[in-house]
Amino acid sequence: MLALVKTKRELGAELQEIQTPKPGQGEALVRVHRASICGSDLPIYSWSSWAPDRVHPPIIFGHEICGQVAQLGKGVKRFKSGDRVAIESHIFCDNCASCLAGDRHLCRKMALIGVDVNGGFAQYVVVPERVLWKLDSQMPYDHASLMEPMGNALYATCVEPVQGKTVLIMGCGPQGLYAIQIAKIKGASLIVAVEKSPYRAKLAKKLGAHYVFGSETSLKQLMEKLLSLKQTKEGFDVCLEMSGSSTLSKMAFQILRNGGRLSLFGITAGKMGIDLGEDIIFRGIRIYGILGRKLFETWEELDYLIRAGKVDLNSVVSHSFPLSGAIEAFK
Repeated sequence: MLALVKTKRELGAELQEIQTPKPGQGEALVRVHRASICGSDLPIYSWSSWAPDRVHPPIIFGHEICGQVAQLGKGVKRFKSGDRVAIESHIFCDNCASCLAGDRHLCRKMALIGVDVNGGFAQYVVVPERVLWKLDSQMPYDHASLMEPMGNALYATCVEPVQGKTVLIMGCGPQGLYAIQIAKIKGASLIVAVEKSPYRAKLAKKLGAHYVFGSETSLKQLMEKLLSLKQTKEGFDVCLEMSGSSTLSKMAFQILRNGGRLSLFGITAGKMGIDLGEDIIFRGIRIYGILGRKLFETWEELDYLIRAGKVDLNSVVSHSFPLSGAIEAFK
């Protein structure tokens, strides 16, 4: 099969013809139909940020995957050959304390597809049966590979209800754009976004943000703009930090009202230097670290939202490439 392989501890990857894998006990071989490029795939390709400390080449990367079951290993019971599936990228053990408590997304023995084991930038991928999500017959493959990333935004937005709340979304990459749609669906009273890219800012407005502010101004000016809005004089009820910007992450604590909620999804470089007393305890701020999705509650709700036509997954798709054009896609 053809696969995009991270072969060396340096910039780039190689398209190679390699042996098609075979499924083992409890596993399925999936013929990949779509695999979307996640922001976390970029450090693997460019060999930057966290990737050199975590990834061990050679490995096939890519973890936002959908396709069709091509072959079953022994012991697979819930799926059959030909089933259309999307893939949860977090391989959980289903046996540790977190898994048994219903927090499979926080499994202590977690392995990540495309990071710790071979992923989906290939014609076929082998995965455990327990991470497969069966697709409705009407679900297009173009949407199905995007269920995994949109699940992040759904979890980050709705870890607490947002109905009637003022919501600030920092960063309008795919996650932020999805969060805007979800906040709107869930009844947020005001949705404000911060995004420096004119292209993404325009998308944010189109998808439901009432206001979009650029981050090219000084932090003080940005704060003044945000707090000048009628409903935000004392700060926002909810802040979703989706950018990974250390500057915006620090501002998130300042822009929340006392008793506000912060969802942290973007991964910042280095330490943030937060004062636990002044910034959090004395103000009653609630902070959620968002890792992946609730398995499989988030998938169930997202499946409904997509089938009901309540979210626009194509909003974040700018280009499509065949696997043979994967290098061009990354560039």
